[in-house]
Amino acid sequence: MIRKERVDRLARELQSRGLDAIYIGPSSDLEYIGGLDTHPDERVRGLMVDKNGGCFAMTPLLYKEEIVNAFGDVPFYAEWNDHEGFTGAFRRGCERLGLLGGRVAFNDGVRAVDMLAIRDAMNIQLFNGQDVLALLRSVKDEEELDNLREAARMIDAVVDKLFLFIRPGMKERDVVKKIPELLEEAGCTEISFSPIVASGPNGSMPHYGGDQRVIQERDVIILDLGCRYKSYCSDTSRTFFVGEPTREQREVYEIVRRAQAAGEAAVQPGATGQDVDRAARAVIEEAGYGKYFFNRVGHGVGIAVHENPYIIEGNDRPLLPGNVFSVEPGIYIEGKFGMRVENLVAVKSDGTAEALNKTTREMRIIR
Repeated sequence: MIRKERVDRLARELQSRGLDAIYIGPSSDLEYIGGLDTHPDERVRGLMVDKNGGCFAMTPLLYKEEIVNAFGDVPFYAEWNDHEGFTGAFRRGCERLGLLGGRVAFNDGVRAVDMLAIRDAMNIQLFNGQDVLALLRSVKDEEELDNLREAARMIDAVVDKLFLFIRPGMKERDVVKKIPELLEEAGCTEISFSPIVASGPNGSMPHYGGDQRVIQERDVIILDLGCRYKSYCSDTSRTFFVGEPTREQREVYEIVRRAQAAGEAAVQPGATGQDVDRAARAVIEEAGYGKYFFNRVGHGVGIAVHENPYIIEGNDRPLLPGNVFSVEPGIYIEGKFGMRVENLVAVKSDGTAEALNKTTREMRIIR
């Protein structure tokens, strides 16, 4: 159903930006406002919200039952059929809300070709609305935090079972295929992103996309995985060692572990995303491995697995209670190995961090 309190907050945000309305296409924004988890295609559908909290729903007849079930008692459904196209229905909805000639933002769930068709069919001013809901979504209420805690608990259980499952001779793909089974055992059936299992030299690629390498003795393995619980995502990374680590591997892992802990500890009243990035990065740079850490320290997590706030140099916006984000420093040495440790943290009312992931960050060796 449409979340009225979220619509009201969105309306106030539109007023503060001098916008008359925002049209929200299929996206995590739409799921946040209306509970509709759907993906963009050529049939235009979504929700228009105006600065007074009024709205209309766009629905092709093909999707009408699904959209009505999701949105409920919306004042006006702008319906359209395949043979007629969507712009007439869109115009009727805009007329109902008095938006013709107005300033209307569009979020990133709307295709550019559809925005151009709207521009050509009616008199409205079009604006980039990609970030209109970003700050609203970044501050989680207690219901959202509980969902995120549960998603983190589930993925922690999977990580712990993977430690017992992984053995030399398996392919990375064997581990990837095991994850849905373990998630179901934990009470969840939906992943939040395609899992990463990067063994040996593949670990030097932070977002490695392969799965065919055979896991060997003395490998370092990065696991990066997450699930969704009641629409809310988890995301965690842990590094496992197959057999006894080398001295270098032990030293590098300890640096990464300390960097991750330093990032969490930097979450204090008044801290910014930049402060957290700098705290974690400083540990790696002071140890002489700065050139092997070449990405941001973290990103917000909620209905989307990547959202505000971003934990990166240049983000000088103070963190707020209810913000949830990853702290995931790593060291990636091409041709050798990579290591990453990642927790999700929530900013508590006192400005400090609550770690949502509980599985150990100590070195884990598969023997």
